[in-house]
Amino acid sequence: MEILIDVLAFVVAISVLVIVHEFGHFWVARRAGIKVLRFSVGFGRPLWSRVGRDGTEYAVAGIPLGGYVKMLDEHEGEVAEEQKPHAFNRKPLWARNLVVVAGPLFNFLFAIVAYWAIFVIGSTELRPLIGEVVDGSAAAMAGFERGDEVLAIGGEATPSWDDVLMEFLDKGVDSGRLAVQVETEGGFETTRYLDLQKMGPLGENPDVLSALGFRPWLPRVAPKVSQVLPDSAAAAAGIEAGATIVRVSGEPIGSWQDLVRYVQARPGEKATFTIEQGGQRREVTVTLGSRKAQNGTQVGLLGVMPVMPEQGIERLRHTVQYGPIQAIVRSLKQTWEVSSLTVKMLWRMISGEASMKSLSGPISIAQYAGVSASLGVTPFLKFLALVSISLGVLNLLPVPLLDGGHLLYNGIEWVQGRPLSDRAQGIGRQIGIVLLIFLMALAFYNDLAGLFGPR
Repeated sequence: MEILIDVLAFVVAISVLVIVHEFGHFWVARRAGIKVLRFSVGFGRPLWSRVGRDGTEYAVAGIPLGGYVKMLDEHEGEVAEEQKPHAFNRKPLWARNLVVVAGPLFNFLFAIVAYWAIFVIGSTELRPLIGEVVDGSAAAMAGFERGDEVLAIGGEATPSWDDVLMEFLDKGVDSGRLAVQVETEGGFETTRYLDLQKMGPLGENPDVLSALGFRPWLPRVAPKVSQVLPDSAAAAAGIEAGATIVRVSGEPIGSWQDLVRYVQARPGEKATFTIEQGGQRREVTVTLGSRKAQNGTQVGLLGVMPVMPEQGIERLRHTVQYGPIQAIVRSLKQTWEVSSLTVKMLWRMISGEASMKSLSGPISIAQYAGVSASLGVTPFLKFLALVSISLGVLNLLPVPLLDGGHLLYNGIEWVQGRPLSDRAQGIGRQIGIVLLIFLMALAFYNDLAGLFGPR
């Protein structure tokens, strides 16, 4: 069922973003007087197609990994004399550039609209409260303590953990000494200085917070079960609601966090649970289940829910919401920051200053799509905005076959006063194919390494 949700969410996400991107090309091409022959969502044999009144064929193909807009072009076939004024290659350079750049620009526009909707609707976010701080870590050396709330990083407000991670990654690109403004548990505001060089190569450890040496704050929760999920490892072993887990395989369990750490580190293993219920203790043997974490690794699963203290939960959550006008500013700023971070990370990977392990392929993207879709509309919108920005940035890279490659060719044509020869463009396309195959292979390798690599 989990795989089905991942696949469906992935298909929906890719279809939406491809339609947005290709509609950008289509809309500008039509207004530039260029005849569009086909608007296809997906590659391969069409599963459905229809010819509109404008003569354009609209199609949905069987491979949902992209799409394309096919325009009338003398480089791709014979064009009737009366149709030549509507051919792409006959249009002036500025018009062709507008058509090419429209796809990525529509991806950025989609992200702006998505972020605006999120900010206006409002979203329940987790306060960036710091929990456990690891001795000897960068966070410990900077003086972070349990209960600190991160207010701003490098002067940028951070009302949620998403904002904190974004700023750490963005500022971490510079790998310097970063000022982090916090409010202590006692209510005092202070600034702590974090050495980001202690993180190691960006992307090497997907858990940025752990790399820095701290975890999000959680209230102290007793290891008492409030609910046992059906068809879970706990249900199969006979663990019932109301039970308190005292020990696991001889190891004392003092809090729910202890239990989570023990279980997640042992996917599929057997363990002996000592439980207390109704004043009596007994032991049960449990074969732990497993599931994929967001980083693709397998973690253990017991299938129980804790008894959560209401006061602690209320401290964790707050609503982040803005008025319509302020949301416009915030959405523009968010789109710019994510775009800038994407460019910086790409450059760092190319220059070797960031790990190529951070490059995700379709398997990881499908998993993220499934997780965000299962959490609700707002998380899925955030996911769509992030991927839309990534598609916009990647398509602007000066690689033949991508939009940026077409802009590169047009730039050379503008400089030398004539188009590149067909032979030169053909060589460029071959180089582009090799580069894209390499990137796809690397992304698939990272996905498979996450699925089947060492835990």
